[in-house]
Amino acid sequence: MVKSYLRYEQAAVFGVIVSVDSNITYDSSGKHLLAPALEKVGVWHVRQGVCTKTLIPAVPTKGHSLSVTSIASSHTSLVASGYADGSIRIWDSDKGTCETTLNGHKGAVTALRYNKLGSMLASGGKDNDIILWDVVGETGLYRLRGHRDQVTDLVFLDYGKKLVSSSKDKFLRVWDLETQHCMQTISGHHSEVWSIDSDPEERYLVTGSADPELRFYTIKHDMEDGQSISNVSGTEIVNGGDPPTQNKWEVLKLFGEVRRQSKDRVATVRFNKSGNLLACQVAGKTVDVFHVLDEAESKRKAKRRVHRKKEKKSAKGAPEVMENGDTNRGAGEDGNSLVVTVPDVFKLLQTIRASKKICSISFCPNTPKSSLATIALSLNNNLLEFYSVESNATTKTHAVELQGHRSDVRSVTLSSDNSLLMSTSHNAVKIWNPSTGSCLRTIDSGYGLCGFIFPNSKYALVGTKGGTMEIIDIGSGTSIEVVEAHGGSVRSIAAIPNENGFVTGSADHDVKFWEYQFKQKSAQDSKQLMVSNVRTMKMNDDVLVVAVSPDAKYILVALLDCTVKVFFLDSLKLFLSLYGHKLPVLCMDISSDGDLIVTGSADKNLKIWGLDFGDCHKSIFAHADSVMGVQFVRNTHYMFSVGKDRLVKYWDADKFELLLTLEGHHADVWCLAISNRGDFIVTGSHDRSIRRWDRTEEPFFIEEEKEKRLEEMFESDLDNAFENRYAPNEEIPEEGAVALAGKKSKETITATDSIIDALDIAEVELKRLAEHEEEKSRGKVAEFQPNIVLLGLSPSDYVLRAVSNVQTNDLEQTLLALSFSDALKLLSYSKDWILHPDKVELICRVVTLLVQTHYNQLHSTPAARPVLGALTEIHPRVKECKDIIGYNLAAMEHIKQVKASKSGALFQDAKSKLQEIRAQHSKRLETKTDLREENGRKRRRKNKNSSDVHVRLFDK
Repeated sequence: MVKSYLRYEQAAVFGVIVSVDSNITYDSSGKHLLAPALEKVGVWHVRQGVCTKTLIPAVPTKGHSLSVTSIASSHTSLVASGYADGSIRIWDSDKGTCETTLNGHKGAVTALRYNKLGSMLASGGKDNDIILWDVVGETGLYRLRGHRDQVTDLVFLDYGKKLVSSSKDKFLRVWDLETQHCMQTISGHHSEVWSIDSDPEERYLVTGSADPELRFYTIKHDMEDGQSISNVSGTEIVNGGDPPTQNKWEVLKLFGEVRRQSKDRVATVRFNKSGNLLACQVAGKTVDVFHVLDEAESKRKAKRRVHRKKEKKSAKGAPEVMENGDTNRGAGEDGNSLVVTVPDVFKLLQTIRASKKICSISFCPNTPKSSLATIALSLNNNLLEFYSVESNATTKTHAVELQGHRSDVRSVTLSSDNSLLMSTSHNAVKIWNPSTGSCLRTIDSGYGLCGFIFPNSKYALVGTKGGTMEIIDIGSGTSIEVVEAHGGSVRSIAAIPNENGFVTGSADHDVKFWEYQFKQKSAQDSKQLMVSNVRTMKMNDDVLVVAVSPDAKYILVALLDCTVKVFFLDSLKLFLSLYGHKLPVLCMDISSDGDLIVTGSADKNLKIWGLDFGDCHKSIFAHADSVMGVQFVRNTHYMFSVGKDRLVKYWDADKFELLLTLEGHHADVWCLAISNRGDFIVTGSHDRSIRRWDRTEEPFFIEEEKEKRLEEMFESDLDNAFENRYAPNEEIPEEGAVALAGKKSKETITATDSIIDALDIAEVELKRLAEHEEEKSRGKVAEFQPNIVLLGLSPSDYVLRAVSNVQTNDLEQTLLALSFSDALKLLSYSKDWILHPDKVELICRVVTLLVQTHYNQLHSTPAARPVLGALTEIHPRVKECKDIIGYNLAAMEHIKQVKASKSGALFQDAKSKLQEIRAQHSKRLETKTDLREENGRKRRRKNKNSSDVHVRLFDK
């Protein structure tokens, strides 16, 4: 009989507040902050410091490539997140649901930006391309090519008619989105341009790079009559009243530069929503906040500067003034000759200094009453900080830090009843509820390398890098004692079964045996845990791991010399030496029945040994990097191993077979812990995440899993071969070239196959219908039996159903894969489809794409003429639909005007009105509670005063 196993699947991820691969951003309301957390996006309530929602992709892709790399929020509830595999997901942040998935980039998405209306999304990626997406239609519009390196940032200008892109190729490009071409290329930067942004009024555009200065450009706008104007008056020098000569394609004109204080490269530049502040975040610990002066203030500042310069010159003497003609002209009293420079507009206001390196910043869209702005910072140590920017200082208001470790999770330990989970890091120990993922306690400690929770679950022990053991009271969340245990780092702690004792192994070559008991120090104190050293065993090399057999008969010690020594626990005499590993053993475990030992090493191998004779049963090449942890499931010979290759693997130690490979971690996996019943396992990683994997009721077989793994390897090899053959990496795009937005994928190929199958089935059915009609005309009347595969639909409706099932974003690539004969068949059905009023938009897209793609062949093929003639019937139907939509829009506009005239207030969207009513209601509730509290305080004060009077009268 074939043996079946139960599958383990990822059930929870916790411990990650913010990851370093992506930016943070506020949502449109300003109440929530969207923070990347590896493969998911966390929606944090800023005031409460709680993660209210988590945006997780429903179907995770295979491999380690699903980390979030970019986030953008629109003025509505929609949020876009870009991923390392090139996909983009549009989320509704209110509902927490994924609206659509857009596939177009071949590399990680590095930049996302919505236009002001939120109807269009621009994305840039590591594949050097920019793609414009229709958010409403959920489809790609076109791809802009021209950059020679990764696109780093994007900005819409001129009400979404133009787009500015920056890249690591040191160039800025201005794209005209109406004609889809590059209209201006700006050079001048000496290093990669990392970030760009424009103020809300689109007066200035600022760029940040590794250059020691920030560059500013003035933005020229097109008027309706074809003339061009700049939003910044006073920046152009008017000489003798003649207008300056300007290139009509010149949208950005260099305004000037401001020297930065930091030597680190610029990571992000952002204006706040009102446009009066500019933040420049460098790839270090500082953020420079500039005050942006308006036009009148900047002119006054320029006048003062010119006046001071004039006074200095006149003080030195008249002949010296006349030497420099330009300066003297600039110092004239005529307002037209005044030159406004960058320092007149941008003034350094404050510098925010964080405790660690800053990864990303975001301004809150709501301006608080007490300060100029609120700015959120994400740090590279898994921390969110919020600062209030004032005119004279910046103050840190609060931080989100308790829900995760500041660095790697080095060890995880479960309590005996599996109700508590302890994790250690470089400066703290955290106690978690493993079922919910909530952090219960945080205790400051040394660099914890290993841990142990005592059987009563009231105390825990942590072995540190400094050689100490810290005893922790879990209930109070405090460290009650620090024991100087070893002269080197404590690498391993192992409990002695059925005894009040444990063993520690250290880099000082010692293995120490300890006893613990609960004692009262004095009559008033409660019982406390006391530990004492009982025995010490000297070894010849650093001790890396210690383990005790379940019957407490043997102790196993793994040394730095790549061997494992087995001693009798009572006499400490050597029983066995296990040789075979080429590099040191980093982890080991003994099965519950005491028959098997498993060791994992830095040589990437697992070795399974028999404890009776010390013979090696099997050596398995387990991981692509060092094996960091291995443990048996209790009462079985199944085991889990984790390694630096980011994988968790499930093995059968009797059959020496790999059962499952669990993917999910984004960095080296350091440790694991298995529950007593084996119903879940917990792993900790360098990516600071703690993941819980639950055992499900779904059975699987070894052979099926092997076939799946082989298929995945085959498919990945095919994909790589296809990309290498048909899309060479050395391809250099044309200057400002335009291409299709989508990309060929497994989904598009499957969709093409389904359309071809539907066409074949429909063709067979039409032939059957024709034969039936012919027989009917001959007088042979028989009832026609339709094909049940068509699900009761007509042949044309069945083909339309197959086309409708294709994702909107994949339609372009799906139709491109059709042959000319299949495209002709598809076009022949269009005259029947046009009778469906709800499918007019889809039909127009299909017909347009097919005619554009196969235009030459259609033009030269006589058989295609009837089909093309039938397409003329589509136009009146489209015009009819257009008229209906136009009529409805006009009617809605009329209703809006009527409502506005009746109410005497501006027409407002029902949703925003509802939000306002809720906000007013909550304010009223807050006011009422404040009044209740104030009245309560007054009553208490009054009662106290009256009681004091009574006491005084009684005393008298």
